[in-house]
Amino acid sequence: MQKNNIIFVQEIAKKSWHHTYEGIIPHEIQNRFLQVAYSRDRLLDRIENSLFLVAILDESIVGFANFSNVVDGEAELYSIYLLPETQGKGIGTALLQEGIKMLPDLTSLLVCVEKENTIGMNFYQAKGFKKIEEFDELFDGHLLKTVKLSLKLT
Repeated sequence: MQKNNIIFVQEIAKKSWHHTYEGIIPHEIQNRFLQVAYSRDRLLDRIENSLFLVAILDESIVGFANFSNVVDGEAELYSIYLLPETQGKGIGTALLQEGIKMLPDLTSLLVCVEKENTIGMNFYQAKGFKKIEEFDELFDGHLLKTVKLSLKLT
């Protein structure tokens, strides 16, 4: 990802969040989260300090993935989002695979998924991620059921 991609990433985040979390997380909570997590300053920080990839299809950015750095062989996939109309075309898989290739000394990859996010849960389980933990968390005052998944790479 480059600085001139920020506006596209912000738009993809907004569209995919509203599509993914419809009926799971209230819109006003989604909007507050998106304003903070996908602000220009936060995205600039993420570009500088983590692996942030964009997916390009027909010369347009259609998705992105953000990974933590590797610590003791482990990294976390913070986010992977695609425009809803581009899902199911292998783009998410390509982002995941490219991120894994680019992270040195990676032995396992973690991701947290909202339990009712069936698209996300099905995607990760199809890629070999296994559930390691389930917990409740307050997200801006809204209770979410979160599932932590792990993909072993060795």
